[in-house]
Amino acid sequence: MALKHSLQYYVDLIVVLTHKELKVRYKRSFLGYIWSVANPLVLAIVFFIAFRTVMKIQIENYTLFLISGLFPWQWFANSVNASAMVCVGNAPLIKKINFRPDVLVIATVLNDMLHFILSIPVIVAFIFFYGLKPNLVWTAGIPVLLIIQFMMVLGFSIAVSAINVFFRDIERIVFILTTILFYVTPIIYSEDMVPAKYKTFLLLNPLSLIMLSWRKLFMNGVMDFEAAGIAFLYAIVVLAIGYVIFSRLRWKFAEVL
Repeated sequence: MALKHSLQYYVDLIVVLTHKELKVRYKRSFLGYIWSVANPLVLAIVFFIAFRTVMKIQIENYTLFLISGLFPWQWFANSVNASAMVCVGNAPLIKKINFRPDVLVIATVLNDMLHFILSIPVIVAFIFFYGLKPNLVWTAGIPVLLIIQFMMVLGFSIAVSAINVFFRDIERIVFILTTILFYVTPIIYSEDMVPAKYKTFLLLNPLSLIMLSWRKLFMNGVMDFEAAGIAFLYAIVVLAIGYVIFSRLRWKFAEVL
C-alpha cells in the first residue's frame, strides 16, 4: 500500500511539474504554440535554401525530409541543453529531504515531448502538400518511437543535470556537443550520402537510428523494426548509465547547491 501511495505521489508530482513547465513556457506569449514549431521551420527554410537551392542536393520532397528529422531532433536538443540548469535552478526544492530531483528532469523531457507531439500536425500538413498521406502504421510506430526517444533523451538529460551541479562548464560543453552531434546525424542529408567507409559511424551514433526511423515512418509510412530495435537497446543503455550517474551524485546535491 505504501509503495502504491509513493508511486502515485511520484506520478502526480511529475504531472504537476510538467503542467507548470508548459504554463511558464507560454506565459504572456502571444503566439504560444507557434513557437513550438517556429524554430525548426525556420531552420528548415535555411537548410532548404542552402542545400537544395544553392548546393542543388537532389532529395525528393526535401522540405518534408528536413522537418521529419528536425522536429524530433529539436526535442532532443532542447531537453538535453535545458537539463543542465534543471537542478541548479531548483536548488530550494532539491534541498527538501523528501523531494526526488529526477522528477524535475522527467518533467522537462515530457514537456519537450509534448511540444514535439504538437508539431506532428505540421508534418502532416506537409505530407498532404507533397501529395502523400498518413499511414495506419503511424498508430503503432509513433507510440513506439516516442517511448524509445523519451528513454534516450531522459538518459542523456539526467546525466547532464547531475554533472552540471558539480562542473558548471558542462552547460556550455553540452551545447557545443549537441551542435556537433547535429551535423554527424543524418538530418539535413540522407544516410545514402554518407561514404560507405563512414557508415559504421552511423550505427555508433545512438541518435542516428531513431532519427532515421522517424523519417521513414513520416515519409514512407514504414516502421523499420530492426533500426527501432537497435535504437531501443541504445536507449536502455543510455538511460541506465544516466541513472547510475545521477544516483551516485544526487546525495551530494544539497551540499553543493
